[in-house]
Amino acid sequence: MPVPQPTDTTRWRCTLCGNLTRFDVTRSTRVVEYVHLDLAGEPKVEEREVLSEDVESVRCRWCNAVDRIELVDRPGSDQEPGRA
Repeated sequence: MPVPQPTDTTRWRCTLCGNLTRFDVTRSTRVVEYVHLDLAGEPKVEEREVLSEDVESVRCRWCNAVDRIELVDRPGSDQEPGRA
């Protein structure tokens, strides 16, 4: 089941309990990283380019509902008529 992705004007909400802030997200990511090793051999990622990313599931931290997520408007995302 595809998971809806939040945008600049929307956010996630659990349809079971109403949670808006706490989720466990399982995602698969394919990246290219530039890794710099110091002289002791400790790696540090200095650049990261995301080639693809798929959200596999979202679980609500409050009620443990899995894939019960919907998109709702973010506060202030819709301008009232006559306001600039």
